[in-house]
Amino acid sequence: MSAAGNRGVESRGDNMAAMKPRTGDGPLEVTKEGRGIVMRVPLEGGGRLVVEMTPEEAGELGEALKNVAG
Repeated sequence: MSAAGNRGVESRGDNMAAMKPRTGDGPLEVTKEGRGIVMRVPLEGGGRLVVEMTPEEAGELGEALKNVAG
């Protein structure tokens, strides 16, 4: 996601402090924060990949996923 970009990976320690699961089987989370959209993807072994995108980028991602998933 070009304009806003990857916000990073939340560490296992951050997850434990926030009472989040230690493994990648937690839920995928998508929230609106300010004018952007933030997607948190659970990672195997703990932590989360955090990606911030614009509404336009989110729409493009949705279309790309529809094309792949059928």
